[in-house]
Amino acid sequence: MIVIHSLSGGGAERVAADLSAYWVQRGYKVTLVTQADVSTDVYALHPAVKRHALGTAAFSRGTLSAMAANLRRVWALRRLIRRERPTIVLGMMTTASILAVAAARGQACRVIATEHTHPPSQDLPEMWQRLRRWAYPQATAVVALTSGTAAWLKTHVPGSQLTVIPNAVRWPLDQEEPLLVPPPRDGRYRLLAAGRLHPHKGFDLLIKAFQAIARQFPDWDLVILGEGACRDTLQSQIDTASLGDRISMPGRVGNVGDWYAQSDLYVLSSRVEGLSNTLLEAMASGLAPVAFDCETGPREIVRNGIDGVLVYPPEDDEALAAHLSDMMAHGEQRAAYARRAVDVRDRFSTTRVMALWGNLFETE
Repeated sequence: MIVIHSLSGGGAERVAADLSAYWVQRGYKVTLVTQADVSTDVYALHPAVKRHALGTAAFSRGTLSAMAANLRRVWALRRLIRRERPTIVLGMMTTASILAVAAARGQACRVIATEHTHPPSQDLPEMWQRLRRWAYPQATAVVALTSGTAAWLKTHVPGSQLTVIPNAVRWPLDQEEPLLVPPPRDGRYRLLAAGRLHPHKGFDLLIKAFQAIARQFPDWDLVILGEGACRDTLQSQIDTASLGDRISMPGRVGNVGDWYAQSDLYVLSSRVEGLSNTLLEAMASGLAPVAFDCETGPREIVRNGIDGVLVYPPEDDEALAAHLSDMMAHGEQRAAYARRAVDVRDRFSTTRVMALWGNLFETE
């Protein structure tokens, strides 16, 4: 039996849903444990996955309140582990993993911790950093999404039993609400980006880069899919550049596959990344990518000069503009890269990724 302990939404929640569905279909009993109730779920679970809410989600006021809340979470999870007697407890991301290690102490189960975000980019309080250094060496294994994150953990959290398992690419892509049909291109070309409207995603750099080449490519438009706190700031930047008719931000869409299919080039302008699901999806959809070569992530997906372009140095909008200009000007090169980009369907297939998880589960 597997217990998956998850605190976070977004990408981690999607991964938890995918992993649990795969494992129950192969005969495992799986319980997904969260602090909040099912009303906060974004992704649907397989009907055979048991869903358990600890009911310990609450806003903490001050250090003492936070410590008390986390002790309640540990004891609630410990009671569940004693009752369910799982063979494996999997923590999804840093804090959930630390709490899982603490809750399972002395119990006859293996605990696997996971890091889905490159640690230097995390806004993690010092207390949690100290707890990670205590907890991870006690886990049976610590799974990192990328080799870059594994190298960081080896240096900064010594004693951890590290392994690298990437996320699998979803293919074919699912559709969910909200559905937004891409507008007709009418002979124009579309440069596509997608992600949270957050400083980490570097959309301010992308807008600046596109502004530098917009006159050179009057038949190209930029579309940024996603939602987030930076919307007003980014829209102001677009308006100041007088590019409101060339750059659009339609918001979050549930049919992103339709947008990949109706675009000509994908761009990832992130300052930091874990392993970008949107980059994998775009390439699986047959889009050539241009991506910043940030510390982790893109370099483990894009084969530079084979199926896409890695831009160095990262965060350099002039370098990004130059590489985008080259790809936008050469349709045959885009097409050649796009033909090879779909290899991610095999390189990051569910079969390959789950085989890595299977090997980890079977390792004593």
